[in-house]
Amino acid sequence: MSELPRYEYVKLADAIAADIASGKLPQGAALPGERAMTDLHRVSIGTVRRAIVELRRRGLVATLPAKGTYVIGMPEPPSDAPGEGASNG
Repeated sequence: MSELPRYEYVKLADAIAADIASGKLPQGAALPGERAMTDLHRVSIGTVRRAIVELRRRGLVATLPAKGTYVIGMPEPPSDAPGEGASNG
């Protein structure tokens, strides 16, 4: 069985989150404006806006009215490693 297709805004949010995780967009960095992101990623303004909402939901960015959207956090690393943080030492 194949995976379900992902929405474009989720793909964009994941791409921006990857830029944050890699340090390309460090904490405190401003994201490009909405119009610039539509040109950069070749998506609609609605897709950009939904991606920013998704990034805010993940706690990665904050939007200041009339100022822009800024990186405030790092993506959580996947927690696949069993027993991590369970040591008593």
